[in-house]
Amino acid sequence: MPPGNFLNMIATPSGGHSQLMDRVYRRQRHIYDLTRKYYLFGRDKVIRDLGLRPGAKLVEIGCGTARNLIEIARRYPDVRLYGLDASAEMLRTAEESVKRAGIGACVLRQGYAEALDGLTFGQESAPFDHALFSYSLSMIPDWQGALAAAASVVKPEGSIDIVDFGDLAGLGPIAESALLSWLRLFHVKPRAELLQAIEPVARDLGGGLWVAPGRYAFAWRCSPADLVRLRLTSVAEWSQSLTKP
Repeated sequence: MPPGNFLNMIATPSGGHSQLMDRVYRRQRHIYDLTRKYYLFGRDKVIRDLGLRPGAKLVEIGCGTARNLIEIARRYPDVRLYGLDASAEMLRTAEESVKRAGIGACVLRQGYAEALDGLTFGQESAPFDHALFSYSLSMIPDWQGALAAAASVVKPEGSIDIVDFGDLAGLGPIAESALLSWLRLFHVKPRAELLQAIEPVARDLGGGLWVAPGRYAFAWRCSPADLVRLRLTSVAEWSQSLTKP
């Protein structure tokens, strides 16, 4: 990957959610990747299926420790990567990890997903070819606003990849209740309504939908226009009217 600018925590969000995430992950960030690999399924499948072309620009929304960005850089060495996260604590680990991995063309910013716009990473960054949500929509309170913001900064012919918890309906009531209780400790809420909205139209839209056994997790690729089919049109239009330069 060619040398690039590495910038961190320039746009600092204010508000309770950012502070909450910092409290949750101030210590967790040190063991996050080690522990999460046992139950954040589907991430590597999504990375393998990205099919990024040289020079492509990808933004991960809710990049956390930059684990995914580093894996993407290793698999696709000639792409330009951007990471956005609300937590300054997680970005501290991300910065250290990216530097240690020797990833040059990677830019990190602190900010809210729903506030992502064409200027978040500088004028030369957007529009992006790809956006990635990896187990982040289940942690973003305004997850519909986050999807709308992504749609506003991805090229019409680009793609938005989502991998996250499913509706857990196939786990059985005891396992489902136990998992939900565990996830609540980290302020994670599976977006069951999102998976249930995608399923009826996924085949028609042409994006491959993968659902894990027990409906534990799912992965889906869509275009910005596909979000209209998910009845997010008005949200997306509102977001674009505010964020387009």
